[in-house]
Amino acid sequence: MKKIILSIDGMTCSACSNGLEKYLNKQTGISSAVVNLVMANATIQYDERILNKEKIEEFVKQAGFKSLGEFKEIKIEKKGKKEKAKFITFTILAIILMYISMGHMINLPTIPILNPHTNTINYMITLLILTIAFIIYGSDIIKNGYKNLIHKTPNMDTLVGIGVITSFAYSLYNMYLVFKGNHSQVMNLYFESSAIVIYFIKLGRYIDGISRDKTKEAIQKLVTITPNTAIIKRNGIEKEVTLDEINKGDIVVVRAGEKIAVDGEIIEGRAHLDETFITGESKPVAKQVGDKVIAGSLNYDGYLEYKAEKIGKESTVSEIVRLVIEASNTKAPIAKIADTVSGYFVPLVLIISIITLITYLIMGQTIETAITTFVTILVIACPCSLGLATPLAIIVSEGVCATNGILIKKSETLENAQKVDTIVFDKTGTLTYGKLKVAEIINYSNMKENELLQIVGSLEAKSTHPIGKAFTQYLEENKISTIEIKDFENLAGYGIIGNINEKEIILGNAKILNKYNIENKHKEDEDSLTKKGNSIVYVIENKQVIAIIGVNDIIKEDAKDIINKLSKMKIKTIMLTGDNKETAEKIAKEIGISTVIANTLPSEKVNMIKKLKNENKFVMMCGDGINDSPALASSDIGVSVNGATDIARDSSEVVLTKNNLNNIIKLINISKRTVRNIKQNLFWAFLYNCLMIPIAIGVLKPFNIVISPMLASLAMVLSSMTVILNALRLRNSGKKD
Repeated sequence: MKKIILSIDGMTCSACSNGLEKYLNKQTGISSAVVNLVMANATIQYDERILNKEKIEEFVKQAGFKSLGEFKEIKIEKKGKKEKAKFITFTILAIILMYISMGHMINLPTIPILNPHTNTINYMITLLILTIAFIIYGSDIIKNGYKNLIHKTPNMDTLVGIGVITSFAYSLYNMYLVFKGNHSQVMNLYFESSAIVIYFIKLGRYIDGISRDKTKEAIQKLVTITPNTAIIKRNGIEKEVTLDEINKGDIVVVRAGEKIAVDGEIIEGRAHLDETFITGESKPVAKQVGDKVIAGSLNYDGYLEYKAEKIGKESTVSEIVRLVIEASNTKAPIAKIADTVSGYFVPLVLIISIITLITYLIMGQTIETAITTFVTILVIACPCSLGLATPLAIIVSEGVCATNGILIKKSETLENAQKVDTIVFDKTGTLTYGKLKVAEIINYSNMKENELLQIVGSLEAKSTHPIGKAFTQYLEENKISTIEIKDFENLAGYGIIGNINEKEIILGNAKILNKYNIENKHKEDEDSLTKKGNSIVYVIENKQVIAIIGVNDIIKEDAKDIINKLSKMKIKTIMLTGDNKETAEKIAKEIGISTVIANTLPSEKVNMIKKLKNENKFVMMCGDGINDSPALASSDIGVSVNGATDIARDSSEVVLTKNNLNNIIKLINISKRTVRNIKQNLFWAFLYNCLMIPIAIGVLKPFNIVISPMLASLAMVLSSMTVILNALRLRNSGKKD
């Protein structure tokens, strides 16, 4: 078997991608085809003895789409001003059309020259012109419905397309009758029905298109984590080059404040690097000769020379991009309930309506009666309430979630969150704040705590060491001003020194004590802080230790609470982190998580998610970093927490905008109520169709009970209103948790 990924042009919605996927999977020689709407590509596994690229591209063409060759890069076609202007124009036209066609029915002032009773011809021609414009605007919907009908995979587009064309054709027929002198038929025009159905479908797809472009933009931003240029050293001469010009084995130079350009190995120098986006390690990592460096890492404070090892698509960043796209390609799509039902319902309705039309003609009924009955069946069977049953409940619940700081990006999420039985948490930035903070202070001096930290923070503000940020942030948060520092000196590998108010202050690690021959009388306190995962800062005044400060990544206040609640809900929790095992286990024990998997790379996180899913677990993944994005995309439901990176946000289905992990529980509870509401809506929608289709056929004609297309439209509206009112009850669901 051979695998190929083709770029596909012409897909506008999930109906397009699903239709193409079904068509490809039917072809001899193709073992598997997965179409990705977001990336606009198709991943196809095929037997090269039977097929080749050209034959597969011919299949794509037969399905009504175009292959742009092998997929190489993510292309973003933004919804520009032209597209936006077109949408606004049709919004205005939709309002005008509805006013002209229905305004007189609800006693709104009529436009004299467009009055259906006094200026019938003007009225009809205006509606016809406006409707033709909408049919051209929605031609892709009609074409897609036709293609899926031809390929024996009818969907909602098929029914919409048939309904639009039938309503339009029937309206043209009645328009013809008006011209022939039957002016009563002016009330049997359904032009606006065709136009408005198209408008609302285009509205949903316009919004969906913007969302897809944002996802692709986020992945492209991931690539830009690496710098555009780098300094390489050849024959002892430094030269600035683009990343494409770097070859394996080149010596790359990086100074303090610059980013690593490509993956490699240090051959000279030492520095602290921020690798949070890859490893999840919140503390900057000390690097020296022989250590590996990762493209995109930030060099805090040193000078490094390293040998380039992985360039281009081989780099760690490129691997994460590949994993995100691959996870998106292979994730099993959850079919929309309405689309699934219409796969059976649409053909059945078409067969019933055609049989009824033929039967009426055979029985000697007039052509007008036969066509009227045919259209009535299509109008009354058009599953508007069925189509509303799921999305409307989802929309109301999404609004409830949004007001609670839970942004839902995929409608399936609210259908599926109630199935979650396993939640995997990243550590850094998810269960902890992800930034070094002043965690604990042991003060041996007579100074107040804030006074002590004012001195330490003022001195650390002069330093480039990443630990210094914990102290400067403390001053900012507590609105403490810095004081003047004199004779500042950086003691590489030990700490810093300076004079404050005629007093010499030294800050540093335990090695600073040996350097200045100071006896360590506080080893027990140091060990106590270290066991809690703290980095230690000694504060020395006039050769005396006056304080020991522990700096650490602090656990979020609500972390322990949510783990406890999830445990009571019988939901298993797992910590999955790139951080070291000792730190991870310490935090897990403190908040109540029993299963810890540490020292994991992004690809290993994905494998763990896949393993859990293979064990029939329904997995939610919660994370915030670039390193979490492949796992977020691979999980059943990905949740990015407040402050997450762009790629993490766009790889997930849920974004928590508030710093409150308890919203995960709120999401699950809202999901349970939403699913219950959807089932109620579907019951009423099915009941409506089961009762009304026989009446439309004419089963009750012997009892003088008949229904016209106009009454069918009214019945359809009442059915939809039942579903709408039931769905609106969900507005109170967010107040129950």
